[in-house]
Amino acid sequence: MSSSTPFPFRRRQGDENLVALSAETMDAVETSEAPVVAAGHIYADGDRVAEHSHGRAQLLCVFGGAVTVSTREGSWMVPPDHALWIPAFMPHGTDMIGDVRMSSAYVRPEAVSGLPARLVVTGLTSLMRSLIAEAVLLSGEDPGPRARHIFGALLHEIPHLPERPLGLPFPTHGRLAALCRDFVSDPSAHTDIDDWAAAAGMSRRTFTRAFRQETGLSLSTWRQQACLLAALPRLGAGEAVTTVALDLGYDSVPAFTHMFRRMLGQPPRSYFRGQQAVA
Repeated sequence: MSSSTPFPFRRRQGDENLVALSAETMDAVETSEAPVVAAGHIYADGDRVAEHSHGRAQLLCVFGGAVTVSTREGSWMVPPDHALWIPAFMPHGTDMIGDVRMSSAYVRPEAVSGLPARLVVTGLTSLMRSLIAEAVLLSGEDPGPRARHIFGALLHEIPHLPERPLGLPFPTHGRLAALCRDFVSDPSAHTDIDDWAAAAGMSRRTFTRAFRQETGLSLSTWRQQACLLAALPRLGAGEAVTTVALDLGYDSVPAFTHMFRRMLGQPPRSYFRGQQAVA
């Protein structure tokens, strides 16, 4: 039903932070006949995996540190106790924030019905945390009845993982993309849609329609998600909520906390206490 192995990586010469899965690793992923191939990974703060793709979808589960995954469509943040579903054949690169502990399940696209068709960040249910941990421990074992049941349950749990608003899709339109890149480099809670429309050479109505068509989000929601992505690694590293909120241009800590609670379901302090409890 499945197989699991600790996948090594190699460092690229000339860049001590750039790492890549070995050719043997990628061959194991691509040639295995099992519906699922599971593995655990450990990376150092600042490590980067260059853009690559594989013929299996990947469920990337983070248990320590945080991960930023970049594609040609945008960027996605994966904090601890979250996962990222990456469809098969999608080119993506990965940046590590802090010392990262994660596990991946590489899944054949046709393995089970209901698998996501797009890239999405999810929370990790208690069941999925247990299943992925057990899957990695089954490395090298014969696929007996217990292993088949575990990996079968893992496959069927994927469609039930709760989606989280931690994606930041980028528009393909040149002017819109440039505005988004500038914002990500210096995010602020104060964004005037009229200023963005003028900078893009559009009317407010045309800009609003084009931005939603390109990203699937309103500018307000996109901006909030960008600020959240900027805040998470800083808060996870122990910076004060007040400092992060004011740096991002929020008028007050309660305003930032309200946004954080609406996006992730908990205020920052409770959220990160919960992450520490499951680490």
